Amino acid sequence: MTDPSPRKLIIAIDGPAGAGKSTIASRLARKLGYVNLESGAMYRALALKAIEWDISFDDEAALLKLASNSRIELEPNVGSNRVLLDGHDVSLRIRERDVTEAASRVSVHPKVRAWMVAHQREMGMGGGVVMEGRDIGTKVFPDADVKVFLDADPVVREQRRLDQQKVKGTPAQAMAAELRDRDRRDRTRAASPLVPAPDAVVLDSTHLSEDEVLRKIEELVANKMND
Repeated sequence: MTDPSPRKLIIAIDGPAGAGKSTIASRLARKLGYVNLESGAMYRALALKAIEWDISFDDEAALLKLASNSRIELEPNVGSNRVLLDGHDVSLRIRERDVTEAASRVSVHPKVRAWMVAHQREMGMGGGVVMEGRDIGTKVFPDADVKVFLDADPVVREQRRLDQQKVKGTPAQAMAAELRDRDRRDRTRAASPLVPAPDAVVLDSTHLSEDEVLRKIEELVANKMND
């Protein structure tokens, strides 16, 4: 008799901007053969549509209506997800600075977050997913099998964000200010503020390489699978 297939886990990776969540989640999902669900990409897609439709980032009712009439899809791809907004590939556009800034403003609204959470739960409820964001372990999947809160020193996160986005001609000071402002919004918003889940494993990646962080999370996953 063959051994049953291992249970497909729900893995939540939360943390602030620049901590390395997206890279780690993508690599972990590929190694496990899981789907990588980027909550940030979904907020970015909605923010892009708000830009295109000239909807105020402060108008919660209009943003909720816009979300309800939008189709946001994530398709696994080599290296990262392909992000589709109403059937159009916006994978590259949503990584640009104006969309990144807009997403952090759109995401503060409780009703918008509630819509996103419902959508994200539907996408990941079957397991076999690595989901990264800022409230996955606390709000989206509070019963996730593995919860990690990935953090790093703010100065290190700022440098990583600069390297990641490869923004040319943009002063480092401006990028640092944007990241600090985003941190403030994430940590102080009324709806699902950025905090580690009580049962999350907190990993400080300040002095760790990507490979070292990945190995630590793989150990957590292996231990859970062997429970």
